[in-house]
Amino acid sequence: MSKTKFGTDGWRAIIAQEYTVDNVARVSLATAKWVKENFDNPSIVIGHDCRFAGDLFMRTAAKVFVREGVKVKMAVGFVSTPMVSLAAVKLECSLGVVITASHNPPSYNGFKLKSHHGGPLSPDKVQEIEDIIEDTNTLDLEGISLDSDLVEIVDLETMYVNHVRENFDLEAIEKSGLKLAYDAMYGAGQNALKRLLPDTAFLHCDPNPSFMGQAPEPIAKNLKELEAFIKERGDIDCALATDGDADRIGLYNGKGEFIDSHHIILLLIHYLVKYKGLTGKVATAFSTTPRVKVMADHYNLPNEVVKIGFKYIAEIMVHEDVLVGGEESGGIATKGHIPERDGIWMGLIIWEFMAKSGKTLDDLIEEVYEIVGPFKFERSDLHITEDLKQKIVQNCKDGGYKSFGPYTVKEVGTIDGFKFFFDDNRWVMIRPSGTEPVLRTYAEAPTMKEVREILKITEDTICN
Repeated sequence: MSKTKFGTDGWRAIIAQEYTVDNVARVSLATAKWVKENFDNPSIVIGHDCRFAGDLFMRTAAKVFVREGVKVKMAVGFVSTPMVSLAAVKLECSLGVVITASHNPPSYNGFKLKSHHGGPLSPDKVQEIEDIIEDTNTLDLEGISLDSDLVEIVDLETMYVNHVRENFDLEAIEKSGLKLAYDAMYGAGQNALKRLLPDTAFLHCDPNPSFMGQAPEPIAKNLKELEAFIKERGDIDCALATDGDADRIGLYNGKGEFIDSHHIILLLIHYLVKYKGLTGKVATAFSTTPRVKVMADHYNLPNEVVKIGFKYIAEIMVHEDVLVGGEESGGIATKGHIPERDGIWMGLIIWEFMAKSGKTLDDLIEEVYEIVGPFKFERSDLHITEDLKQKIVQNCKDGGYKSFGPYTVKEVGTIDGFKFFFDDNRWVMIRPSGTEPVLRTYAEAPTMKEVREILKITEDTICN
């Protein structure tokens, strides 16, 4: 039996290969043992997203928890990751478990661990669980019944919807005249927004565990139907997209142009400080634009850059006063909610900002540019052999890249991956994925044309 490893955000594997009932039982047993060691009256809230066999795997885990004498609060139907994280807090559970592979391709499923604080379990505690996963499953799962006093069925979606209603001026959004669209990518956010803002235009808001063959990651190349819908309609002011478990955000303006997470993070800081009068630290992942520091300095906010993986941001949010925590990949959290990524929550903040200000998304981005300057960003995922990937990473470690075409490297950041700075407005970053067999390249420059030139030059430089 291969060693089960948790990546940057949980354990993920291909269904029926590594992701099997037996392996879920092994991970669940370690989780149950850990929670019993660390809590006097342990309880776990568990839910699954829209993927294949989610209910089967959730029930498998729940059976193991029951066998170990752990109370289980089990979701009814599919739920988003933020719903489970919120429930961990509201139901005062020791731990949350989400059966999800988030934005991974449809062949994957996974197992996310959530702390009683309502965000990712800290890396050191995840490691403790990983260390006690047994090599084989010896439990008779068929002999364990969920018809037990230890099991309670809970409606996590309604709990989440009510929590949103208490924290947003949905009436202001409804009465603003804004034409809004939401693409759930067949993911777990599909029903919540229908309940919150029913007049929204909805795309891919029905169950489809194959996600139509596409990874449910809310990035521009995966949202071509949403882009086309906005352009065909001609009257959509803003569109929101969320990933498979609805913790990541994608955003479009009224022209059908993708708005990346760097811009969203800057918009959130700007709105929450200037318009809402809030303060706090800004914590962002290493792959995020350095312009976050410019914005933070403008508003006299402390700023910290951390390794990639939202768990590192969540750890700061649990212990410090954090206004916005975010990463390039669309995972963002804000003050006043749980220390957890939440695509719907972030989208509602932007829509509320538009509704209350009476301005377009482009107008609000111009306000941001007045502070940090205009910029463009894009990421390119290189699907290359493991040997070449390792060779490139070693070259980075050895300082083998002094320039990329005409771009001379002035400075290299190495918090997590390798960020090559050319000047104040241009950089490229190289980093192997922690959850997928790909090498990621990221670039920022004043125009999208130059961003794509930098990415192409980088690929040619490292792959040849």
